[in-house]
Order: sequence, then structure tokens, then C-alpha cells
Amino acid sequence: MRILVVGAGAIGGYFGGRLLDAGRDVTFLVRERRAERLRQCGLKLRSPHGDLALECPPTILAKDVTEPFDLVLLSCKAYDLDGAIESFAGAVGPDTVVLPLLNGMRHLDVLEARFGADRVLGGQCVIAATLDAEGEIVHLNQLHSMTIGERAGGRTERIERIAAELGGAGFDLQVSDDILQSMWEKWVFLATLAAGTCLMRAPIGDILAAPGGEALLLGLFDECSAVAADQGHRPGDQTAARARAMFTERGSLLTASMLRDLENNAAIEADHIVGDLLARRTTKHDGVSLLAVAYTHLKAYEARRARAGQAAG
Repeated sequence: MRILVVGAGAIGGYFGGRLLDAGRDVTFLVRERRAERLRQCGLKLRSPHGDLALECPPTILAKDVTEPFDLVLLSCKAYDLDGAIESFAGAVGPDTVVLPLLNGMRHLDVLEARFGADRVLGGQCVIAATLDAEGEIVHLNQLHSMTIGERAGGRTERIERIAAELGGAGFDLQVSDDILQSMWEKWVFLATLAAGTCLMRAPIGDILAAPGGEALLLGLFDECSAVAADQGHRPGDQTAARARAMFTERGSLLTASMLRDLENNAAIEADHIVGDLLARRTTKHDGVSLLAVAYTHLKAYEARRARAGQAAG
């Protein structure tokens, strides 16, 4: 199975690197600068599960993508989705399957509109990884899982074939019979974490140490869960219990990656993670919407960042 991994950043580089090291037929779709870096230094990965140093991993530029691949693994940021689609469109043939690992749901609508529902799987990953100043991938904890599934639910020959290709490659792989539920549950957790830690500019433990901090976090979680329920995907009892435990863990240093991006004055996924969740609410929310307050905060940051960029330009 020919696999095209779109990008060789923290997520694509990690999973793609593990697959390549396990002998899978992997090619990285990258920009010229990243391609040159990989040619000179290779793909390097530091992880509690074992380091990798892959010399000259196979790469391709967007202008050279002219033949279809069997599987396209997509892990870009939401704000780069349109550009990513244009870069790999030439790799999508009649039998190509696109496996996105983005958070939220809006990307599924965009990919379906471009390539058709039958070519787009559901997927998600749980991993904390980043690129260091040298362009090496740093895996920050023990978690490195990927969950995939047919959006219509159940098991198919296609999903089993893809799972066989992705499995046994040095990371945890699960096949979900209800991948949309899995994606919604992760979205609820992530939106709560992003909204809370970005709004307070602090990790969970520091928020809990402040007056009203626990009520804020649990209120956000309840509000996000209610939106999921509106869409028929209320988090399951066990999932909700685990999330509540994490949002009330005293001393926790947990933050959202969005907070790290915000503190670095980088682009953020405000619309995809928080705004789109708000847009899907169909039941009236009584009282002050904490999620709406958090979204306003994030959009104000984006406006200020854009103004600073214009002034610098």
C-alpha cells in the first residue's frame, strides 16, 4: 500500500516515521525547505518509545504529485487545510482513501465536498509532540495512539486492510466501530481544555487553585458536552468521568497545545476547535456562555496578531 503523508512535522513526521521504520511504503509530501532539510539531516525523532534517525526519507513536492496513492494521511493544522488539499489533490485517484487526523469535524465536510464521502475516513490521534529548533521531532510523553474507522460505522474489508497496514508500526492503533463518537468525545475534551487554559493563560492546576476555577472548567465541559448531545454524540459515562477527573486534578500541568501556540504568538485553530462547536449548538444555552467568552478571547488575539503583522509589513 502506497502511503502519502502530508507534511513531516510533529504529527505527520512521527506517525509517518514509525511507519517508514516498520517497512511501510511511505512518502512525505513536503515543501522545498523541509525536503532539503530531510535530505541533509534525515528525519530524526526523540521519544520515550525509542528514537529514530531515518536518512533521506522519501519526499515529494506538490508540483510532482501526479499519480494516485492508496492512502493519504493528513495531519495539518486546520488553518492550513485548504492549501494542504491543493497540494495532495493529484494523489487522489478512484481508489484513494483520505485519513485525516485533524481535531473537530469541519474538515470532514471540506474533504467530503472535494473528494466525495466514500473516500474520507474518520480518524484521530492522541499524542504530544513538537518540532525543536533543529527541526527534529520531540515526543513529549508516553501517548502515541491513532484511532481510525468508517464514518458510517462498523467494520469493512477496507478498514481492516488499512488497519493491517498501519498496525504493528511502533504506535498504538485502534479501529473504532463508531469513529464519529470517538471524534466527538475528543473534540469535547479538547475544546474544554483549549477554552479553559487559553482563557486563563494557565495550566489546569493553576486554574483550580484560583477562586471559581473548578466551576469554570466543569462549566465549560458541560457546555461542550451539551453541544455534542445536540448532535447525537453526548460523551459516554466513562469518557465523561475520565474528563472530569482530569479537569479537577489538583496540581496538574496539563494545557492545550493551543495555549502554547498563543504564548508563542503563532496561528491558532480558534474557529475549528471552538468556533465550529459553538456554531453546531441547537439547544438554547441559559446564562453566560463560557465557551462564547473563550471564543471571543481567541478571536481578539487573532485580530491583535493580524494587526501587528500588518504594521510590521
